[in-house]
Amino acid sequence: MLSLINWRLKVTITDGRSLTGQMLAFDRHMNLVLAECEEFRRVRPKKKAGETEAGPEQEMKRTLGLVILRGETVVSLTVEGPPPVQDEDKKNVLPAGPGRGMPAGRGMGMMPPMGPPSLQRPPMPFAPPGMPGAPPGFRPPGFPQNMPFPPPGFGGPPPGFQPPPQ
Repeated sequence: MLSLINWRLKVTITDGRSLTGQMLAFDRHMNLVLAECEEFRRVRPKKKAGETEAGPEQEMKRTLGLVILRGETVVSLTVEGPPPVQDEDKKNVLPAGPGRGMPAGRGMGMMPPMGPPSLQRPPMPFAPPGMPGAPPGFRPPGFPQNMPFPPPGFGGPPPGFQPPPQ
């Protein structure tokens, strides 16, 4: 079975249908995964009143796509064709771009190594009781003097922000 991976197979199942597709995987129960799968079934037209014979059988085709087939229903496997040939030209369609491959941001990144704990007190996140905020005209440390102070509701500049050159 392992030698049939990526081959195009025709699988007949217990109800008489046949599925044709590229085998991607199997397991010990003979469950199969087929890609680009198509279902073929034979349909007999019903007899009309007064006729002794029904018309000829028709084969109906239905495109399914990716199919997981339970091994219990498999009756037979036949090879339809070899695996598709991949052109070497198609593998290298896109040139390598700049940058480096990194996973998308998931959770917190790694923290830079920290030195010994300092003796400084951590900054207070809020103003002390009785003092609702900074007094008017007070600029936070590092805020440029020549730029207007942001209106209420807007924070200060990001760390390391430099005003435009004049």
